[in-house]
Amino acid sequence: MLSKNELKYIQSLCQKKQRQAEGLFVAEGTKLADELLHSEYPIRKIYALADWKPPVLTYRPVVTISEKELQKISCLQTPNKVLIIAEQKVEASQPDLANEFTLVLDGIQDPGNLGTIIRTADWFGVTQVIASEHTVELYNPKVIQSTMGSFIRVKLWYQPLPEFLSLCKLPVYGALLKGEPINLVPGISKGVLVIGNESKGISKELLPFITHPVTIPGIGGAESLNAAVATGIVLSHLKK
Repeated sequence: MLSKNELKYIQSLCQKKQRQAEGLFVAEGTKLADELLHSEYPIRKIYALADWKPPVLTYRPVVTISEKELQKISCLQTPNKVLIIAEQKVEASQPDLANEFTLVLDGIQDPGNLGTIIRTADWFGVTQVIASEHTVELYNPKVIQSTMGSFIRVKLWYQPLPEFLSLCKLPVYGALLKGEPINLVPGISKGVLVIGNESKGISKELLPFITHPVTIPGIGGAESLNAAVATGIVLSHLKK
């Protein structure tokens, strides 16, 4: 049985301030547990129902808890058997601006969008993402959950975007309402794609750095696309 102090401590990790102070994050569900236990992320604690079976031999302590206890410590509406507390990672290396395809996120606010974008980047083989300092935190539980484990393979740095883009020597593509139709743009192996904020789009201060504005042609009445959906469509054309 979990003590009251342990219960409160785990619940506190659903808050950004506490996660940052402790350098920890929470991941939930059998899929994420599988990914994390096969990764290099240091695991602090595992809380699981009695019928959860670890995907690999683990020497980390597994605390067996009841469904009621899991419900109390979970950040999810529907908990799924296991909750892991792991250490956050600080990227020691710098992004490769010369030889890689880089995704740049300008103020993505919705945790589900950021998680889905990271998962989409992983699908298309994009392994580095640069986010503005106004983008939602990577270790937000909803972000982690939405990545479905892709955060393990996709590196993310938070940096001032004007400074980053000013150093970039590669073509910079920007998803805008006006630009070259993305279906007419040749695929590339190296370059930068900028995705803007869900409601405001790409910041005015970043527009001078966009060398290749692109747009997704629409035939319906919607004003715009969800940021994560737009990212997937553009990447499907650029990353051929």
